[in-house]
Amino acid sequence: MQARDLMGYGATPPNPRWPQDARVAVSFVVNFEEGAEFSVAEGDVRNEGIYEVTDKLNDTPDPCIQSHFDYGTRAGWWRIAETFDRFHAPLTLSACGRAVERTPLIAQDAVRRGYEVSAHGWRWESHAAMLPDQERENIKRTITAITKATGKRPVGWHTRSASSLSTRALLIEEGGFLYDSDNYGDDLPHTVKTGSGKHVILPYAFDTNDMHFQQTHRFVQADDFAGYVIDAFDWLWREGVEAPKMMSIGLHLRMIGRPARMWAVEKILKHMRSKGHVWIARRDDIARHWLNRTRSRV
Repeated sequence: MQARDLMGYGATPPNPRWPQDARVAVSFVVNFEEGAEFSVAEGDVRNEGIYEVTDKLNDTPDPCIQSHFDYGTRAGWWRIAETFDRFHAPLTLSACGRAVERTPLIAQDAVRRGYEVSAHGWRWESHAAMLPDQERENIKRTITAITKATGKRPVGWHTRSASSLSTRALLIEEGGFLYDSDNYGDDLPHTVKTGSGKHVILPYAFDTNDMHFQQTHRFVQADDFAGYVIDAFDWLWREGVEAPKMMSIGLHLRMIGRPARMWAVEKILKHMRSKGHVWIARRDDIARHWLNRTRSRV
């Protein structure tokens, strides 16, 4: 049985002492998966099944769902990036290697704007059933694609849904990764020891995530998503007087990038800026701060 830590920090979480006297460190993660999804038209045995298209085709080419994915790079990214720039809010672009290889301009534009580009696997797929050699090769291909396109090696990793039991060990074996986000079990980072130091685990979240516009229809209008995210932020902000926390908000080019949904992003950013005592940061900056804090406590 795999070891689990069911207690974590318990009732005495460490104080991360975030920059800017922040009560909450907020990480916006924009997922770039377009071109890395499964598509029969491009030689795969199936089409990607998660989307708001109702008439799904499983084993024949599906130009309908393909064009929905295309929307993310053709229109969604530019609307999202302009909005974050307007609020001077840095983000992390979590990018599939194949997506970057096919549309490098998106990753290049992210770097130009001062954003982080992290790794989101080679294809948009779970790693749960991958054999170690296949997973090792996928990690290397992803690093190569992002580095070639941007001139910067990714230092962060996040697997679509379930990672394998080997993923973290393979990332550490590869070297060069500061953190991974394959964990949903806390409101603060933690570290694991490696042969050369520490590897940071930055928690991610599926509840404060725009995927519920499509996968569960929990969110219908922009206010549904904005209201939920703002409620989560306000609770953590209140806790943060005594115990500052971290918050992750997951976005997708083809999902939040639709005009009716973008109001949510604007409302969320406006609210956070008006409250103050918030550090909106790239994930690599959060990870580095956490490492420096933990070193200072040794």
